[in-house]
Amino acid sequence: MSKFKNINPTIIVIFGGTGDLAKRKLFPAFQNLYLDGRMSKKFEIIALGRAEKSNEEFRSYVLENLNIFSRKKDIADPETQKFLSHITYHSLDIDKEESYQSLNEKINNIDETFGERANRLFYLSITPSFISTISSNIKKIGLAANPKQDRIIIEKPFGYDKTSAIALNEMLSQTFKEEQIYRIDHYLGKETVQNILAFRFGNSMFEPLWSRNFIDFVQITVAEEVGVEERGGFYEGVGALKDMIQNHLLQILCMTAMEAPASLEADDIRNRKADVLKSIRRIKPEEVDHYVVRGQYDAGAIKGNPVPGYRQDKGIAPDSITETYVAMKIYLDNWRWQGIPFYLRTGKRMEEKQSSIIIQFKPVPHSSFSYGKEGMTPNRLIINIQPAMDIKLQFMTKKPGLSLSLRPAEMIFDYFACSTMSPEAYETLIADALAGDPTLFMRWDQVEQAWDAIDTIQQLWKNTVPVKFPNYKAGSWGPEEADELLARQGHKWIPNTQTKEELLDDTDI
Repeated sequence: MSKFKNINPTIIVIFGGTGDLAKRKLFPAFQNLYLDGRMSKKFEIIALGRAEKSNEEFRSYVLENLNIFSRKKDIADPETQKFLSHITYHSLDIDKEESYQSLNEKINNIDETFGERANRLFYLSITPSFISTISSNIKKIGLAANPKQDRIIIEKPFGYDKTSAIALNEMLSQTFKEEQIYRIDHYLGKETVQNILAFRFGNSMFEPLWSRNFIDFVQITVAEEVGVEERGGFYEGVGALKDMIQNHLLQILCMTAMEAPASLEADDIRNRKADVLKSIRRIKPEEVDHYVVRGQYDAGAIKGNPVPGYRQDKGIAPDSITETYVAMKIYLDNWRWQGIPFYLRTGKRMEEKQSSIIIQFKPVPHSSFSYGKEGMTPNRLIINIQPAMDIKLQFMTKKPGLSLSLRPAEMIFDYFACSTMSPEAYETLIADALAGDPTLFMRWDQVEQAWDAIDTIQQLWKNTVPVKFPNYKAGSWGPEEADELLARQGHKWIPNTQTKEELLDDTDI
């Protein structure tokens, strides 16, 4: 995690510089880092693409998108104009070695202008199928020959399954050392996710409670209102298990369940996260249906507006068995969490957009206050990641009046009340990559263990046609089987926001 370290002169090379991620996230992130004084005084961004463009044409394109997607949208700002002057465009054919030689000449010329050999950050904002070609050509030309100065950022997914991930890592390791490879998961750059570390290990009062002795269950939700939009062709070969569970949700699980690191150094934190992934109880093939639910959305309505089913979206097969929803129960076989269920769910076309962690504590062992609606509701800690960014603690208080009855109350820490201009996730992660801080990036052993944790599920679903697809309506909270998954243990899915009336109705179950 970046600590405002001095950034050395850096040349940033973006493969896929004309793509959607670059225009929506990467250039706005670099612009904001520049405006906040987080870039080196000597830096150059080389955007790569197939088409021929002049620098002026490309800078106008970047400026237009900054005005749409950047959190600092003042296009007349002279500092933004200075930022644009650091961007050049370079036409490159990914398959041709001579294109990389031309790129090498350009980089060497920039080094001469800087008067020193700059750090090099290669950002692969491209589909995984191109990684092998790019990596081998980078090696052939010697573009990243200095392990201490040169780094590569790779977007998810890192492989398509455990086997392909191992093959990809072996291929990359022929060009890059592990310390040069930054596998990015933008969820780890979100303010609220990072704050889990501060919240857990910066407050002594929570540590004694953070275990199987006091916690009943943990629930992690990443729900989206949107469907697959224009990504149908991509999503058909991926699905929710690989797109969300294997990376985002398992990484949030790691932050929630990890042991205290010895320090905030990258290896100490990543070691503790790897321990969590190793402790996940592997699900046997015959147990998959008991522990995991998959779903696919049908036509429905989002906020009163009708939307089509998944199979009606562009690029989707009419008999597709790709899952758009996954709910699963996970156990961690370790001292702290033995026997405590972690419920994970993610889905598209859900009732509302929501990313949250809910920790429900065990009920009091005995209470004299249990009278129906005036009785006890569970203590809960709710960490909202997006769109809300807050931490809520729900507890019981005496209801004002002459009778000794209780009512639930909340204490809330709201991020937006503290800062309305928090850096976005990509800003945080890119700043760390520029500084050479890999703390929030996935190490290879984490990637391998994450794939291994879902491998049995993935293999079974690949060879088994679901009995009933689609099985939930757009605008709902998913298939009924997901509710049954929790109900078997007397639990239920908890919304991350509740009215006072809902809190009063939510008696201990």
